Amino acid sequence: MRGAYTAGVLDCFLDQKLYFESIFGVSAGGCNAISYISRQRGRNLHIYQTYAPDSRYVDPKGLVTRGSVFGMDFIFHEIPEKLVYLDYDRMASTKTKLYIVSTDCDTGRPDVRLTLDPRDSIDYLIGSSSIPLFSPMVEVDGKKLVDGSASESIPLSSAISRGITRPVIVLTRNKGYQKKKSWANRLFALRYKKYPNLVKSLQQRYITYNASLERCEEMEAQGKAVILRPSMPLDIDRFEKDPGKLAALYQNGYDDAQKAVQKILDLCSDREGNPLPGLHRFEAEGDGRPFC
Repeated sequence: MRGAYTAGVLDCFLDQKLYFESIFGVSAGGCNAISYISRQRGRNLHIYQTYAPDSRYVDPKGLVTRGSVFGMDFIFHEIPEKLVYLDYDRMASTKTKLYIVSTDCDTGRPDVRLTLDPRDSIDYLIGSSSIPLFSPMVEVDGKKLVDGSASESIPLSSAISRGITRPVIVLTRNKGYQKKKSWANRLFALRYKKYPNLVKSLQQRYITYNASLERCEEMEAQGKAVILRPSMPLDIDRFEKDPGKLAALYQNGYDDAQKAVQKILDLCSDREGNPLPGLHRFEAEGDGRPFC
């Protein structure tokens, strides 16, 4: 639910007509990205405010009743298909490519999926959002997947390996945050004993995260990246249900992104101010279709 910050950032990008060619989304990052790709401004905020309090969306009791804290079928099928329309056709027509990052349970490594047909992306989004211990593994194309953050919370290496040289990085933790060794390491070992590589990645997640964060900050210091992260103290947790808190975090994301627009344009331009490949400022897109 900290992804409400990302929702604000992406809506600001839409208002500023900042259209990126590639997005690497992990878990909530990928879920928020689909509304950006379909150019449906405000859709994510509407979902957070309307459905966060709904037990069909998130409910700790769901771990017993449906095997997941999050109502995956409700979130990934009923909402986009019936309640808060997702414009799949528009997603397919835009230039933005979405790479969904999950974790392969057998290898313990990131599984990076480039979604060509938006409707084919849903199962990968579910896999990328399936938090270990709180949601079941998801089988897609013969692979068993869980949340991408288990192996690569910040998908910087995956992006760089695919040719991204000047990333705009959206984080959902305050500056100075460092991930610590998980209290759940023993539970990981018990729950996923048939998947030793996954257990290793989960237990070393704090090391991987902190190393990725350090690399992000080094790139920003060198003028090769822009980092966006909450400038206000976080007041929510990953299962937050308070619409007011989520709206405030969304607004923080929007405001932070608005302040960073010029930095982003400078990052994505050459010395003469000409846009580099990867960012389209004045793409003639028009407005997305209504979502509700």
